[in-house]
Amino acid sequence: MQIIEYENKYLEDVKDLLVELEKYILSIDKDNLDQLHPEYREKMAILDLEEVKNNNGKCYIAVENDKAVGLIMGTIIKFDEYDYLDYKCPKEGEITELVVSKDVRSKGIGNMLISKMEEYFKSLGCEYVLVDVFAYNDNAIKFYDKSGYHSRMCTNIKKIGD
Repeated sequence: MQIIEYENKYLEDVKDLLVELEKYILSIDKDNLDQLHPEYREKMAILDLEEVKNNNGKCYIAVENDKAVGLIMGTIIKFDEYDYLDYKCPKEGEITELVVSKDVRSKGIGNMLISKMEEYFKSLGCEYVLVDVFAYNDNAIKFYDKSGYHSRMCTNIKKIGD
């Protein structure tokens, strides 16, 4: 098992990992708002990797037997002139995707990926790392709690239509 920077030869594996994550999110979405659009597999990885490229980010993958079995993507948060009005705006990295294939979970791969991304963020002078976690994803919340993360913001939702 090794953690490497993303290489294009692993694009199909990355697509599979993102689909696996989205299917899991669908299975726990109590609001039934998430969907797996027919174009998701072909477009999402490309969009995510483009976001990484355009925001001074990185994508690292966990490779086992020449197959990507986990991935993490992260970007550097950009602030605009108005953000400074009510926020100190320390340099922050954001984890935008983290998934480890269900076939290899509980082997420390998630910890290795998050450590690699935190190391990258530190090398750029980031003071904080942010990650949005789906509220119904108890496994991810526990993982991040164990990794030293805590909640700072909370989004509430209420259905008001039919």
